[in-house]
Amino acid sequence: MAIVINPINPVAFSVLGLPIRWYALAYIAGFIIGYYLFRYLTRNKDSAICVSKKQLDDLLTYIVLGVILGGRLGYVLFYNLPYFIENPLEIFMLWHGGMSFHGGLLGVIIATFLFASKQTFQDKSVVRNSFRILDILSVVVPVGLGLGRIANFINMEIMGRITNSPLGVVFNGISTEPRHASPLYEATLEGLVLFIIMWLLYTKTNLKNKPGAISGLLCVFYAIFRIFCEQFRQPDAQIGFLTSWGLTMGQTLSGIMFVIGLTIFVCASRRK
Repeated sequence: MAIVINPINPVAFSVLGLPIRWYALAYIAGFIIGYYLFRYLTRNKDSAICVSKKQLDDLLTYIVLGVILGGRLGYVLFYNLPYFIENPLEIFMLWHGGMSFHGGLLGVIIATFLFASKQTFQDKSVVRNSFRILDILSVVVPVGLGLGRIANFINMEIMGRITNSPLGVVFNGISTEPRHASPLYEATLEGLVLFIIMWLLYTKTNLKNKPGAISGLLCVFYAIFRIFCEQFRQPDAQIGFLTSWGLTMGQTLSGIMFVIGLTIFVCASRRK
């Protein structure tokens, strides 16, 4: 017996006639929580890098731009390039949806390296400082991921494949066939579970003293969780399956991410 629920209004509330959507609130909450979580981890005496409040405020600006620009451009390039070539103005219409985690991650990495190159730290190496910051961000990222996937569920986006499982969800008045609530699966694995893993790795091991090790493992674990969850997620209609045996774009990008993350982890772990 499937779970039947009423559709949730994607607009949380309005301010002076301007609709404020749950999706936007998820991003805002993710940035705010991430800011204070990053601040807490860097103020700890065992932190791998010391970041002042001014530097943290600047870093937040870089990260916000990296997430938005990278996430949007990633979606444009990886998921719907022919459409955006014909409709270039749609690229700027973020409220229509369409963000890529893999693109956003690449944007954050570039933004972090740019930030580190313009700052003064005790260690003069831009690469090591960048990876130290990325290691801390690896603890923060799952928070935003989890909130974003919950917002996807509210918006009835990236829903799962048709299923006879009792966990199948039917949106009353919208669909008649039960589907996997794949955004909630991803919110659990890529959000909650990944956060716990990253938190323990950073606070309970010595990996934070090997710049790049933890951020490499973030890529590895995220890729594993994403590839698994894609088994229940309906592929994007404009792409479909990439192969006859069911490979999706998300799995392809995550496979590349796994190899890169594992390489970074191995190289970082072997450095003295």
